[in-house]
Amino acid sequence: MDGTMGLRVLLCVCLASLLILQAMPTQASPPGRPKVSKKQQTVDTSVDGVTIRSLKVNCKVTSRFAHYVITSQVVNNADEAKEVAFDVEIPKTAFISDFAITADGKAFIGDIKDKVTAWKQYRKAAVSGENAGLVRASGRTMEQFTIHLTIGPRSKATFRLTYEEVLKRRLTQYNIDIKVKPKQLVHNFEIDVDIFEPQGISKLDAQASFLPKELASQLIKKSFSGKKGHVLFRPTVGQQQSCPTCSTSLMNGDFKVTYDVNRDKLCDLLVANNHFAHFFAPQNLTNLNKNLVFVIDISTSMEGQKVKQTKEALLKILGDMRPGDYFDLVLFGSEVQSWRGSLVPASAANVRAAQDFVRHFHLAGATNLNGGLLRGIEILNQAHGSIPELSNHASVLIMLTDGEPTEGVTDRSQILKNVRNAIGGRFPLYNLGFGHNVDWNFLEVMSMENNGRAQRIYEDHDATQQLQGFYDQVANPLLVDVELLYPQDTVSALTQHRHKQYYEGSEIMVAGRIADHKSSSFKADVLARGEGQEFKATCLVDEEEMKKLLQERGHVLENHVERLWAYLTIQELLAKRMKLEGKEKATATAKALQMSLAYQFVTPLTSMTIRGMTDEDGLEPIIDKPPEDSLPLEMLGHRKTFMLSALHPSPTQSSSNIQQLPNRVTGVDTDPHFLIHVPQKEDTLCFNIDEEPGVVLSLVQDPDTGFSVNGQLIGNKARSPGQHEGTYFGRLGIANPATDFHLEVTPQNITLNPGLGGPVFSWGDQASLRQHEVVVTINRKRNLVVSVEDGGTFEVVLHRVWKGSAIHQDFLGFYVLDSHRMSARTHGLLGQFFHPFDFEVSDPHPGSDPTKTDATMVVKSRQLTVTRGLQKDYSKDPRHGAEVTCWFVHNNGAGLIDGVHTDYIVPDIF
Repeated sequence: MDGTMGLRVLLCVCLASLLILQAMPTQASPPGRPKVSKKQQTVDTSVDGVTIRSLKVNCKVTSRFAHYVITSQVVNNADEAKEVAFDVEIPKTAFISDFAITADGKAFIGDIKDKVTAWKQYRKAAVSGENAGLVRASGRTMEQFTIHLTIGPRSKATFRLTYEEVLKRRLTQYNIDIKVKPKQLVHNFEIDVDIFEPQGISKLDAQASFLPKELASQLIKKSFSGKKGHVLFRPTVGQQQSCPTCSTSLMNGDFKVTYDVNRDKLCDLLVANNHFAHFFAPQNLTNLNKNLVFVIDISTSMEGQKVKQTKEALLKILGDMRPGDYFDLVLFGSEVQSWRGSLVPASAANVRAAQDFVRHFHLAGATNLNGGLLRGIEILNQAHGSIPELSNHASVLIMLTDGEPTEGVTDRSQILKNVRNAIGGRFPLYNLGFGHNVDWNFLEVMSMENNGRAQRIYEDHDATQQLQGFYDQVANPLLVDVELLYPQDTVSALTQHRHKQYYEGSEIMVAGRIADHKSSSFKADVLARGEGQEFKATCLVDEEEMKKLLQERGHVLENHVERLWAYLTIQELLAKRMKLEGKEKATATAKALQMSLAYQFVTPLTSMTIRGMTDEDGLEPIIDKPPEDSLPLEMLGHRKTFMLSALHPSPTQSSSNIQQLPNRVTGVDTDPHFLIHVPQKEDTLCFNIDEEPGVVLSLVQDPDTGFSVNGQLIGNKARSPGQHEGTYFGRLGIANPATDFHLEVTPQNITLNPGLGGPVFSWGDQASLRQHEVVVTINRKRNLVVSVEDGGTFEVVLHRVWKGSAIHQDFLGFYVLDSHRMSARTHGLLGQFFHPFDFEVSDPHPGSDPTKTDATMVVKSRQLTVTRGLQKDYSKDPRHGAEVTCWFVHNNGAGLIDGVHTDYIVPDIF
């Protein structure tokens, strides 16, 4: 081979729970199988001339901070070049911190940099085939990491991946999950887990899903004593075979290590290298009684397995409630209904009645999410005010939905505000998103704003167990209003140290920096409210014990405590920025980026390039962290191959970001109604353009860059004689000539570079495409987003004909989500309004239609008569839309738009 390596990237379908590898038993032969003879042990382990010489997973845990290194060496025994693969799964919660490949005597090292810089270096986009940067797919709890490499004859390649995570305690234990799937026999396979916990280890177990329980106990070596625990799994080749004479491996599944620590002390404080970690999980507390309201989506989209599994889970959860608990149920479709309308005790009779209600409720209508939530909040608030003893309970609100708000209040920013104001910080809200049609970021932000969290429930055979598993984590509150306090002159850069509730089996973890020479005076005070009394505790550092720990673990302990603090801080900043805007969001983002680079983590703000490695198109591999709401690979539609190309989610904009933007945007939709939001006036102007089908209108034109958006009108197929000729956008052309980018969008297809025979996508696909600085994200059956680096961000909404619709032809809507980087000379029917302008409205009075108000508007030195009316913004809900109040400018926008509307007619969409 020459100095350039052939690189190919594939995405593999995976739904698992932690890494990817593969292996099996050790010394003894499995019961029921003959002993493996020496002759059998010399079985050929190569596949197509390629042998996996070794595959090792090394995991070192120090005080909940886990550091993993996966190393694989593959050998090409053939006399010709061969493709070899490194294919692993890692937890979604983990950050990659290093990756290296050694092949043909050359070393290729990963280099972490900010995402924008990485993508600017990724200068060439191959928009077809498999010439690609490194891409990773998401499963339930895992992310896929796959790289395929061509190596020369009789040569070898070594892959080494490092990633790190903080282990969270759930249901009384910490979990280390390793996916075992080598796909062929491995000469030297090993999983080695080393655990060091200063509190002492109280229990340790290890299991392999691909081994019978009795066999696993023979082949997995595990031990723990005092602060140390160890698990070793090192199967021979013979023990990996699916049968004594087979060359296939039976190792395919999950390798799971679980453990917990001693809880003799109320607090556990670690101090090392001017950083601290505080672990708080008190034992032997009395359970608090709960005030619990379930808010359940019963819209028609829940039909089938989803409602069946939801009912099964609710029946089980209701049966598990304690007699001292109080509860109610709220159902929302188009209408909102509650079971009792107030909290009732969880007596046997009430539980049976609630279960009967659950068995017999029916689905109905759309999704009035706002109404359902507000009813549930009202029930909890009323109980606090009317029944004094209930104010001492732990109140919890749990909402489950499978879709997006389509009835009642549908503006997401307004729903967030309504819920935030109604809860007022009094209790946590947990949102469960069932399936992949939910607005995940919206649910997550809502939960975070209200001291809870969101969890996705996957549409699968075990959805009932997923729902029950979530409830089990919050079923037993022990403390409320928990606050961990530290001397203000001693600590800085604290992670979250206030929690609304502490649940049995969990753990509160706080980390921070300690000022120089302040370690000796460091302490922590804990304040909370428990069953019938206030909870107070003071935690001190055992300096002698810390000296022993540092002698025992040395630099590893110091390094892990600091990296634990960095990991928690970055995770919290990334979560916090989701609910911030403007300067505050920019500050949080900058801080998270700075720390990601300082500690060399691949986060949503950074990317890793592999220096010196390119494919035949000159592309360097890029390692990115997929967004949380990305779909599992098998959900991405039939055009999976394209996801392997150099096209990739934008470093600055993804579909998940779009969903957080306010509804009040500038755009054009339906017949066609133009909406112009004027933020400095906190108001909206609107106008229509009446033209014939086939006419092409200029919507956006930036003469400085050449970027343009043009739209062609189509007519309504079912127009009655004499009826107004309704027109809609049926074809859009989005072009960036500087980079030869052209995108044609119709209600049927999305075509990239149509004049050059580029790829064609349907609206049933889910894909992210990148060509130079333009990124296109297709969200299946819903919308697509075009983001231009140093330009704007635009959304195209698909409107499908539905039964009862007045419109009989599919059409498109076009919305401007971000235009502040467009040049000041940008023009077009929409583009001319990208930059500030002023208007004044006066003399409101009844118009010719007595139900509407007319007024006088002065804009661009012109005086116009305008009418107050309603239009709809369909950027979030293509079927129902959200109503927007606006001042309507008559006569094709005359006086508001520059010139006359016919000036904006152009010959073609490009």
